Amino acid sequence: MTARCVMVLGTTSGAGKSWLTTALCRYYARQGLKVAPFKAQNMSNNARVVASDNGQGEIGSAQYFQALAARAIPDVRMNPLLLKPERDTHSQVVLMGRVDAELTAMPWRGRSLKVWPQIAAALDALRAENDVVVIEGAGSPAEINLSSSDIVNMRVAKHCGAACLLVTDIDRGGAFAHLYGTWALLPEDERALIKGFVLNKFRGDAALLAPAPQMLQDLTGIPTVATLPMWWHHGLPEEDGVFDDRSVAKGTVNMTVAVVAYPRISNLDEFQPLKNIPGLRLQWVRSPSELAGLKPTDWIILPGSKHTSGDLAWLRSQGLDAAIARHAGQGGAVLGVCGGLQMLGEALIDTHGIDGNAPGLGLLPLVTVFAQDKTVRHTSTRFAVDLHSRAIGAKAGGLMLPNAQKSPPSLGPNDAGPLDGVTVSPWATLAGIAVTGYEIHHGQTQQHTAMAAAGDVAHAVLPNGLGWQNATGNVLGVYLHGLFEDTQVLQALFGAKLNGPVPTLDTVFDGLADYIEQHFEPQVLARLIAPP
Repeated sequence: MTARCVMVLGTTSGAGKSWLTTALCRYYARQGLKVAPFKAQNMSNNARVVASDNGQGEIGSAQYFQALAARAIPDVRMNPLLLKPERDTHSQVVLMGRVDAELTAMPWRGRSLKVWPQIAAALDALRAENDVVVIEGAGSPAEINLSSSDIVNMRVAKHCGAACLLVTDIDRGGAFAHLYGTWALLPEDERALIKGFVLNKFRGDAALLAPAPQMLQDLTGIPTVATLPMWWHHGLPEEDGVFDDRSVAKGTVNMTVAVVAYPRISNLDEFQPLKNIPGLRLQWVRSPSELAGLKPTDWIILPGSKHTSGDLAWLRSQGLDAAIARHAGQGGAVLGVCGGLQMLGEALIDTHGIDGNAPGLGLLPLVTVFAQDKTVRHTSTRFAVDLHSRAIGAKAGGLMLPNAQKSPPSLGPNDAGPLDGVTVSPWATLAGIAVTGYEIHHGQTQQHTAMAAAGDVAHAVLPNGLGWQNATGNVLGVYLHGLFEDTQVLQALFGAKLNGPVPTLDTVFDGLADYIEQHFEPQVLARLIAPP
């Protein structure tokens, strides 16, 4: 094995492992080294479609972004085991990119024994092909109740002799106790792999930390190699949470995009680019009161869901169904993505026990049937050139919408005639736009046959059942993830609002690398990959 392995461990979840791993990937890649990321097991409903031996498969979004930071082609070996929570006590198990029903039904500890050989083989293959492998741990390595079945932290570190960094979130308080306690609970051979402590999310004067770092080194023999200041807007999507209350619009707020944050939300990272749109506020909502102040020029987004029927029931229990219907009825824009598309229809039908039966929100005349086989693929397609844009205006209860065209569109046969202040669908600027994204779904969605026969027809705006609009055009549902990561889509929807270029992922990755280069002690990063 030729690669040197650097591993980022954390004292807790949310300590900063994912973004630090991403930063290290780009830092070492900029040194001219061939780099790959690795995380043995990730628990997340944020997933991306990548290459696999069998075509295409899923890995956690964090490892996808880490691969891009490393200038590597993402593949399933970089995250061989992905757990996608469907309920508090149940997760779908994805092994080497594919759902494994046997592992999904298996108890936790039995599963760990079964999957370790494939995890080790995936890591060894990456080590044989690269100069450096940057590994992310999970949770804490000192979860002693799980140590006997560990497949993601110190077992991985020992397997490859990784040089380990232990990072802690000092903003939570108790950082030195977290570092010392984690170290103290590890056996001696595992302690020996830890080469440095990292204090993350520090606010204030770093001089006030003394003498604690030296005292900690005296107790453990391990130096504190970096104190990283709090950085709110580094541009990388949050891996595990949506509740970024510190997200503020750049400049005067003239538009709000409200994303409904139900319990099993998935693929939330695809909305990160919206944070960079000047004048746009991205808001995560969980109650009708948070939607009460929306104007028809604002959007509501129903994102993906790992358990559509369950999240739909939660949405109703909160009273959000009525709030969403009210916004749509006033001409406000509503977008459903994947599970969100399924919710917008009339019904969910599940004969295989995949997700559950449920009535939909009734904003699109569609029916979703869940299939046993899961669709996982990259998709390139194009919006219809006749993207539905029937008139909506004062007589229809609508107001001026984003990117509205002032010239009235041609009216359909059921329209009374030209309306004063007529505008078109907020999605009209997508007409004819070529888009690239990815699909991850069990459901297959089609027209509601009886409603279509009665004249209530959803307008297909993407081929093969990938996208639909309602009659007035303000409600759009798509299966395609990644729309807002497509520069053509951003330009079409927000071109008039863009004041200068939106930061690219490459600029984000370079910013992360610059940041750690500035704040790590000199030569530490080089020593981590030095020959033993």
